[in-house]
Amino acid sequence: MSITALKKDAADAGPAAAPRLMERVGPLARAIATNVLPPLITILALGLIWQILCGKPGATLPAPSVVWREASDLILQPFFKFGPQDVGLGWRVMVSLERVMIGFGLAAVAGVMVGALIGQSVWAMRGLDPVFQVLRTVPPLAWLPISLAAFRDSNPSAIFVIFITSIWPIIINTAVGIRNIPMDYRNVAAVLRLNAFEFFVRIMIPSAAPYIFTGLRIGIGLAWLAIVAAEMLTGGVGIGFFIWDAWNSSRLPDIVVALFYIGLIGFVLDKIVGALGSLATRGTAAA
Repeated sequence: MSITALKKDAADAGPAAAPRLMERVGPLARAIATNVLPPLITILALGLIWQILCGKPGATLPAPSVVWREASDLILQPFFKFGPQDVGLGWRVMVSLERVMIGFGLAAVAGVMVGALIGQSVWAMRGLDPVFQVLRTVPPLAWLPISLAAFRDSNPSAIFVIFITSIWPIIINTAVGIRNIPMDYRNVAAVLRLNAFEFFVRIMIPSAAPYIFTGLRIGIGLAWLAIVAAEMLTGGVGIGFFIWDAWNSSRLPDIVVALFYIGLIGFVLDKIVGALGSLATRGTAAA
């Protein structure tokens, strides 16, 4: 084939290739415009309002420009470590996350088991549900003196506060999900003569999964809130103690940066549990 013919074929293919490229790029651009631009514009607008309100002389709270000027090292260098207490916010978040994962993991296992018992047994529901309804209204920090007296150590005390705070929505949502298992599923289990363990694994958990993961999403949010509050009083290297120490040292910009860390980590934790729930409940009825 001659060079002239190749050029002619390339020229003919050019107009046809452009629509194909737009078909590929178009959906991606629309997705970015739909999911990224609205929150980005909102954040910029809120930042501008914050700068205007707090940038005036005599303002009691630091403006974004002041936060960046005085605490940018906490953002740019989150993993420095110069001593036992002189560590970056990244390490502090990791310590807090470790406590949350232990406490929330225990709450998830215990909550699903107890919720399944309550959902299956009328007598268990009548006996335990009123007790749980009373205990779940106790504020997280009200449990801290009891846990400190019982464990005599700040780390297990903080983990217990996380556990006792996050377990209630898991129990309640699991119990509701178990009670709403269709009778047809129970009849199939009876026909197949499934034992209690097989019924729990093959019928109860898949059927109640939407309810269970709703409880887990609520629980992980409560766990993250509880650890920040508990660490303010128990000390240590966590993000909560960092906020309390910064307040005592009048470092308001540091507190603002820590709040952004807390909000971002809480958002990520919620999205992770939500994604696991979507994966686990694929093919099941929505709650």
